[in-house]
Amino acid sequence: MSKINALCVYCGSSAGTDPDFVKAARDFGKILAANRIRLIYGGGSVGLMGALSDTVIEHGGEVTGIIPEFLTAKERPERFGKELIVTRDMHERKQTMFDRADGFVALPGGIGTLEEVVEQMTWAQLGQHKKPILFANINGYWDPLLALITHMREQQFVPPARRLDFLVTKNVEDILPKMRQASRGAAAAETTMAIPADRL
Repeated sequence: MSKINALCVYCGSSAGTDPDFVKAARDFGKILAANRIRLIYGGGSVGLMGALSDTVIEHGGEVTGIIPEFLTAKERPERFGKELIVTRDMHERKQTMFDRADGFVALPGGIGTLEEVVEQMTWAQLGQHKKPILFANINGYWDPLLALITHMREQQFVPPARRLDFLVTKNVEDILPKMRQASRGAAAAETTMAIPADRL
């Protein structure tokens, strides 16, 4: 996997208190559409999720929303202009999002956003994938979590960066270049570690 064709974006079903969060979601939606990268997201039409997905669609991009059946009333998924997948539960939802994405981006969000991105970090730590993970640290939103991870590393409960790496940026314009660079690096590492055919 060396090319980014689809990105899973985790973000809030609320807009938050900082208008820059909504702006970041919309700006990133424009970037995804302009680069023909499919958005994989939680399927809702409200909050940052709605701002992000609506913007991608408005600018001619492709969207896949993935939502568990029990959340359809609360987050009001829209079918217009997007592929919508309704799953039986959260576990199926997260697995489907993982399977369809080439990387993961966390915009500001709540407990659900936190749980989803941390799960991807856990899977990466356990060697289950090498897809890039990025925190869009808009106005320092993720600073407390990043400080906690640093503290956990200092206490040797979290592996060093060479074993568990993730990306951070404050600007949405930097998200895609960072993800592409990380994806190319992971592909190069896999090629380097591969056993030559004449030695099999």
